[in-house]
Amino acid sequence: MSLERAPSASLAQPDYWWYSARSGLLETAVSEYVGRAQRVLDVGSADGPSVEWLQVPHRVALDIDVTALESGDVCGSALALPFNSASFDVVTAFDVLEHCTPEALALSEWHRVLIPGGRLLISVPAYEWAWSKFDEVAGHHRRYTRRRLCHALEAAGFRVERCTHIFAGTLPLFAVQRLLRRIRPGEEPAVLPEVHPLIDRVLLGLCRIDEWLLRRGDLPCGSSVVAAAVKV
Repeated sequence: MSLERAPSASLAQPDYWWYSARSGLLETAVSEYVGRAQRVLDVGSADGPSVEWLQVPHRVALDIDVTALESGDVCGSALALPFNSASFDVVTAFDVLEHCTPEALALSEWHRVLIPGGRLLISVPAYEWAWSKFDEVAGHHRRYTRRRLCHALEAAGFRVERCTHIFAGTLPLFAVQRLLRRIRPGEEPAVLPEVHPLIDRVLLGLCRIDEWLLRRGDLPCGSSVVAAAVKV
């Protein structure tokens, strides 16, 4: 079993454009599936900047990185959750599954701790063609398509209610970046690259267009995949 995860860059740079944008995109894409949940388990809570919108009566945060946790949170593995079965109304796992192997074991655990009819909200990085040194440094085992994620969820006993890409507006820039790294391979930065304030505003503006589109339907492409699934 493996859950390899480098310390999240969000801890050092919580206001970085990608984390700010992802928070809004996740809220727009899946917040309605939280419903009137009372107990939520947030797996992989090192990416806290992306779940500030998740306001529920009782939220338990779990992460293998103790530095990412606050008082009352739980240090533990996504592959062996220290909770009884049927303990939570909602489980969130944003950019966690790609770190887990076996994939099926992680999904089985998240399924186990949900009540019947409980929901899993999940995001993963998209496209194997986009694999780079960054994925290796971050401890990723795979990237996803919508079909691959839906198949994994259904095999684990979930019914997918929504599955959409996000970061569609910034995908061309993302693809060019990956292409340049293939053409000119070299040492990838260990920290998030600096972004000029003007570029920062452009990127955030493109993501706000994504939010507008997500309120009207699913996005057919983008550098991440987001899903909401119900335990059946």
